[in-house]
Amino acid sequence: MHPTMKSSIPSAPATQSANITPLTRRSFLHTVGLGTAALGLSQGARAAEKAGEKVIQGFEATQEKPDASKGWKPVSDRKLRVGLAGYGVCRFAPAFGFQNHPNVEIVAVTDIVPDRCAELAKKVGCSKTYPSAEEMVKDDKIEAVFIATDAPSHARLCIEALKHGKHAASAVPAVFGSLEEADALFQAVKTSGLKYMMFETSCFHEDLYAMRQIYKAGGLGKLVYSEGEYYHYMEQPIDSYKGWRIGLPPQWYPTHSNAYYAGVTGGSFTEVSCMGMPSRVEHLQPANNRYKNAFGTEIALFRTSEGGMSRMAVSWDTPGYGGEMGRIRGQKGSFYGKFEGLEKNLPDTKRPPLPPGVAAGGHGGSHGYLMDEFVTAILQNRKPLVDVAMALNMTFAGIVAHQSALKDGELLKIPQFTL
Repeated sequence: MHPTMKSSIPSAPATQSANITPLTRRSFLHTVGLGTAALGLSQGARAAEKAGEKVIQGFEATQEKPDASKGWKPVSDRKLRVGLAGYGVCRFAPAFGFQNHPNVEIVAVTDIVPDRCAELAKKVGCSKTYPSAEEMVKDDKIEAVFIATDAPSHARLCIEALKHGKHAASAVPAVFGSLEEADALFQAVKTSGLKYMMFETSCFHEDLYAMRQIYKAGGLGKLVYSEGEYYHYMEQPIDSYKGWRIGLPPQWYPTHSNAYYAGVTGGSFTEVSCMGMPSRVEHLQPANNRYKNAFGTEIALFRTSEGGMSRMAVSWDTPGYGGEMGRIRGQKGSFYGKFEGLEKNLPDTKRPPLPPGVAAGGHGGSHGYLMDEFVTAILQNRKPLVDVAMALNMTFAGIVAHQSALKDGELLKIPQFTL
């Protein structure tokens, strides 16, 4: 990692490294040289499309299903008191529909830019605002927060929220280029006993949801091979706070693709060989970005915790079709658009009903489902789907993959997070 990207989060005590296997932090950093370091589409996106403006990939309008709420039943009669943080370029904090959930009350919102903060408050119908997430998480009325700020701040702000007794969720990725930051988030969740969830959109795509249901029912057997792809052409980078997206190493943003194994099985990646290709794109030249990154595309081959293989691709510099997609092959069947295999008695693979008024949202109609999963997990006092272990296993595998690419594909072990 480039020295300017060192994390401000202090290292956790050495005794905590026992939670990360098979490598300790010190031995891992020594081995790889790794330093510290979200569709009823939103109204803004709909307006942009109508005006002929280019919409950020993932926020394209999708058709709402009229029966999306059919059969929905509340799990509680109380309202979860939520704080929302972040209304930058992607306008992400309200995009998941917390403000429309019948079991949610938006208590407060924040954005560090006053005009944006005021706009966010108006958008979700909330009168209480704070100048920063650090201030908002001190509010004793808030039970849970959603962090939709710049990626480098996700872990730090979630840790701060957990320290102040708040359940926490964040947009992807869970951490940004740092094992120490990953360890600190992991320990904060374990120590607090509170819920944490990463809003990985691929996990509630219709196809991946079906894959997961069939896998859980035994219809696929062990996965022999899986593929995930996240193609997002960015000849010019999306605007971002302090330019964090400029020159971003592709595998530092790996969860949209990695979910096509981890989000299906709940498993993880244990080792990786990754190749990167130098880019023709200007901001992906080493002299033009803070990461000294030259790669516009990185393709990782992972060994999985089941003993199978996964090929996971992330690319910023290949024009053409884009999005988040994947396919899997198991010992008893495969799924590529549909299931084909030995099992004929398949489980219900339709996504569950959404609460009335909650739109499926962007990124393949995943937003509303992710929000409802987080809210419901808290109300039922159960583990959310993308808990801290899955989130970190999904995220950190890509960070190690980038290190492998820097070493011309050297096979590297990946630390494991297990609750």
